[in-house]
Amino acid sequence: MVAFSLTLPFTRMVVGDGGMSPLFVSCGRAVVAAMLATVALAATRQRLPHGSQWARLAIVAGGVVVGFPMLTSFALATASAGHSAVVIALLPAVTAVLAVLRGHERPRTSFWVMAALGAVAAVTFASIQGGGRGGLHGSDLLLLAAVLACGIGYAEGGLLARELGAWQTISWALVLAGIPMAVLTGVSIAQHPPTGTPLDWTLFGYLGVVSMFLGFFAWYRGLAIGPMAQVSQVQLVQPVLTISWAALLLHEQLTWPTALGGAAVIACAGVAVRSRLR
Repeated sequence: MVAFSLTLPFTRMVVGDGGMSPLFVSCGRAVVAAMLATVALAATRQRLPHGSQWARLAIVAGGVVVGFPMLTSFALATASAGHSAVVIALLPAVTAVLAVLRGHERPRTSFWVMAALGAVAAVTFASIQGGGRGGLHGSDLLLLAAVLACGIGYAEGGLLARELGAWQTISWALVLAGIPMAVLTGVSIAQHPPTGTPLDWTLFGYLGVVSMFLGFFAWYRGLAIGPMAQVSQVQLVQPVLTISWAALLLHEQLTWPTALGGAAVIACAGVAVRSRLR
C-alpha cells in the first residue's frame, strides 16, 4: 500500500501540467512494466500458463494493467489527487465483495461490520481532507469505473497467484497486455509527443517500475495467502497515505483531523484483517 499510495499523486503531477497525455502515461507505464516482466519471466524460465489461466490473466490485465491506470490517468487530468482518494477509498469494500463472490469465502459478520465502518471512515476522511465536492462529475464516474476494474483484477489475481505465483501472475498479465498497450503508446506519442522535466520522467519511471510491477509482488502474495476478503482491508490505509503525499508533494489542503481520521481508518483495517473466517 505504501508503493501504491504514491500512484495518484505522481500521476497527477505528470499529467497535470499537460506535458504527458493521460493515454501516454497509462499505456507507457504498462509498456515499461511489460518489458521488465518479459525479462524476469525469461531469465527464470517460467512455464507458460495453460488453458483457462490465459483467460483469467486477461481479466487481471484488463483490470489492473489497462482499466485502472487508464481510467485514473484521465480522471486525474482534472481531479485532484486528494479528491480522487474519496472514490478510491471504496476499493477495499469492492475487493472484499468480489473476493467473497469469486473465492467463495465466508467472513464473519464482524468482518463486514468493520469493513463497512472502515469504508465510511476512509471516505469521510478523504472527503474532509480532499475537499469533497457535491454531486458526481465526469472524473468521479471514471474513478468509480476504475475501482470496479481494479477490484476485479485484485480478486482474480489473488486467486491466480495461488497457482502461478504472485510476481508471475502480474508478469504474465503485463506480457499479455504488452502489445496492445505498446500500440496505444505509439498512437499517443503521434498525437501528443510527451515532454517533461527530469523529475517528470523520474515519476513516470516510478509508475512503470513500482506502481505497475514491483508493488504487485507483495500485494498479490498477500492476497494469495489470504483470506482475500480480510487482506483486502489493508487498502483502507491507502487514502490516508495518498492524501498525506498529496499534501506534501502537491500542496493540497491538509488539516489537523488527519491524525484522528488516519487512526480511525487504520484501526478499522486492523480489526477487519484480524477477523477470522468461520
